[in-house]
Amino acid sequence: MYAAMRKFQMRPASRLWAPAGQLFMERRWRTGWRDLAARGIVIVSGLARGIDAIAHQGTMTANGRAIGVLGTGIDVCYPKENKKLYEKVLERGAILSEFPLGTHPAPENFPIRNRIVAGMPLGAIIIEGAQYSGSLITARLAMEFGREVFGVPGNVTQAVSFAPNLLIKQGAKLVTSVEDVIEELPTPVRAALTKLEQPEAEQRNLLVAQSLTGSGQKIYALLSSDEPRPIDDIVETAGLNSSDVLATLFDLEMKGFVRQLPGKQFSKILL
Repeated sequence: MYAAMRKFQMRPASRLWAPAGQLFMERRWRTGWRDLAARGIVIVSGLARGIDAIAHQGTMTANGRAIGVLGTGIDVCYPKENKKLYEKVLERGAILSEFPLGTHPAPENFPIRNRIVAGMPLGAIIIEGAQYSGSLITARLAMEFGREVFGVPGNVTQAVSFAPNLLIKQGAKLVTSVEDVIEELPTPVRAALTKLEQPEAEQRNLLVAQSLTGSGQKIYALLSSDEPRPIDDIVETAGLNSSDVLATLFDLEMKGFVRQLPGKQFSKILL
């Protein structure tokens, strides 16, 4: 095994590499990776194009820890456009490969690489993958290693949704939020995350509130992470018309600051 890394404590959860994502999925899960990393979870991926890169970009935004597992030598960055990200991951975590220095990318290397991606973490999150993609190979390996497998449901008309939808049908945990992942982690890990999370999350939420302006700041201040608030109550208290409130809440939700719950209720997300 070849490695380039800095010393740090690891509590890894994983995501899986997949073809380049759809725009909504990219936006939504950039926030998801940021939230996981902000809670102290190490994000593992193959450092490939698309969602792999998005996972580590979200991690870097949160100043989180990351591990990139390569299908090349550790001195060969592939794809080349990820060079800056490669450097950031090296600074904040580790780059691993079982291939000798100087090994260039070859199709047969990547399924081999996926054994490490599947085996290192506590769980594997499948966001996208076509019928014959590496995502399904990695998910099968993760199950063989006794890891949790999570699937993010996708549009059934899109080829890249085949892998997560199939895995969900076969029993993978359906994931729509970061909390869906965290609740499946081993009890000692969840306990450690909860202990660390509250003071840091409160500070991050305060920074978010300070960064907002106008209706966004006003509505964000009305919400709590503990108790969801109905839309009618928000409209009445904010003193704004319902269309402005809904548009603002949608914007906050897309930014990953707010979540909508059943019954048109809204709450803050602990960042």
